[in-house]
Amino acid sequence: MKKLLASAFALVLSTTSIAFADTASDTKAQIKAIQAQVEALQAQVKELKEKQAAPASVGQPAAGDIAPAAPQTGTPTTDIFGRPVDAQGRTVDFQPEKPPQALTISPKGPGLTFLTTGGTVQLYGNIDLSMDFTTKGLRGVYPEANNVRPVGNNGYLAAISSNLSNFGVRGKQKVSTNSDFVYQLETQLDVASNPGVGYNTSAQSNVVKSALVSRNSFIGMSNKYVGAIKIGKTDAPYKISTARMNPFSAELGDYQSIMSNTGGDNRVEFGTRLEHALWYESPKIGGFNLALLVSPGQNRGDDNGTVAAGSPDCAGGNVPGSGATPPLCNDGSYGSAYSGSLAYTTGKLYLTTAYEKHKDVNRTSDLAAFDKGDIADEHAIKGGFQYSPSTNTTFSAIYEDMQRDVPSRLKYQDERSRNGFWFALTQFVNPNDSVNFGWGRANPTPGDTGQHNTTGGANPDNMANLYTFAFKHKASKFVSVYADYGLVLNHPQAHFALGPGGRALTTDCHDGSAPATLDISSGTPAVANDGPHCYAGGRIQGLSTGLQFQF
Repeated sequence: MKKLLASAFALVLSTTSIAFADTASDTKAQIKAIQAQVEALQAQVKELKEKQAAPASVGQPAAGDIAPAAPQTGTPTTDIFGRPVDAQGRTVDFQPEKPPQALTISPKGPGLTFLTTGGTVQLYGNIDLSMDFTTKGLRGVYPEANNVRPVGNNGYLAAISSNLSNFGVRGKQKVSTNSDFVYQLETQLDVASNPGVGYNTSAQSNVVKSALVSRNSFIGMSNKYVGAIKIGKTDAPYKISTARMNPFSAELGDYQSIMSNTGGDNRVEFGTRLEHALWYESPKIGGFNLALLVSPGQNRGDDNGTVAAGSPDCAGGNVPGSGATPPLCNDGSYGSAYSGSLAYTTGKLYLTTAYEKHKDVNRTSDLAAFDKGDIADEHAIKGGFQYSPSTNTTFSAIYEDMQRDVPSRLKYQDERSRNGFWFALTQFVNPNDSVNFGWGRANPTPGDTGQHNTTGGANPDNMANLYTFAFKHKASKFVSVYADYGLVLNHPQAHFALGPGGRALTTDCHDGSAPATLDISSGTPAVANDGPHCYAGGRIQGLSTGLQFQF
């Protein structure tokens, strides 16, 4: 096209030069001739343009064009730029080595387990509600000069309890061939009652147990050869080590009514969940497992008399000023805690030993006058044995010793140093039905602080026995029904409860007196009310029947 135009203009120029050589008379004729030639050239250019714009016949490329590549047949192997594509036509150059895995449900995982790219996410839960019928077993009149009487309804009472109902999510994410990032977020479910802080005649607490991540929650790293290290809050290794020996967990006859419970009532000092903790869990090596935990006290008070940083309650439970004392943590608050366990499993046998220590436990509210000697370490050690001679029969036994390191001058009020034991038997009568028996003993302590109907002192008669029976039926893989009976026989100066250790409802030594509180509205602290009153020697018992759903 360009060559054609150049030739046309060359022709015009040559013709024009010739025309200027002729005479003037021929000028007009020459101009007309040139115009005719130009018009002819324009017509030729127009004809060429129309030919190029017209589509070429199928299989016949236009003159001067490059022939296209032969069309692909079947599944395309390249895109329009010649890059390779996969069977779905996606350009391979821009695809990851492994495309993201869809979120799918694993048919083999426990709970509701989802498979993700390089990991798993599991939703799990436990919903356990029961109908209870319990009594504090207190006498109407006690032999004292003032003829003390328990206040309120201390006989049989019907109630509905949410028994350690909970919901959580846990998972892991692979970070290398043998290592995973692990996590768990778990919360309590108050199914039968409205969520809130605990403020009743049995306990006073600022902890909202049904709030998010109120139960065992953590993050950490796990290696199949080295073990796992985690950070967060958890049931201590001391508690976990013998949990499998408690067939009455969250029921009226839970062994924590006696075991790991130093003074009775509702606080299980050595069977607890520890906040702001760091712990290690070993892999199983030759049948052995080791667990070690440390929980920094995070307490700026030199006597642990303040709430630990980041916590709503005093360490060990209860709000500051519990029991109408000054607004301090002086009713069992402690600093750092250390817990560890070692277990051995082989075939039908399980053996374990565990130790836990609480530093500088402040119990100065037990005394009429402040004594720094009543800020002392408390520690516990236990050994457990479980044997299954057959798949239908399991026998468990635990011996435990707990001590409070107060000086000899304060031993007369030391109700925390004692030993005890637990025996349990589970017998399956068929694959879905079992009967369970339990017996626990809390032996006497060196001293006693006294309760509302006792004076306390050295060598008290504060022994107690726990007897439990339960029948359980597994209706399906996820649903169970049960009925259990629990009885705590407190000696005259003992005040152990039925059902502590996290159960929604407990039956303890306290009567129905309005809880004592500190009123500081006038500027001078004053005590309002004087309850609840704890009465030792109660024959606490009850019957419970419940329905449980686990996934």
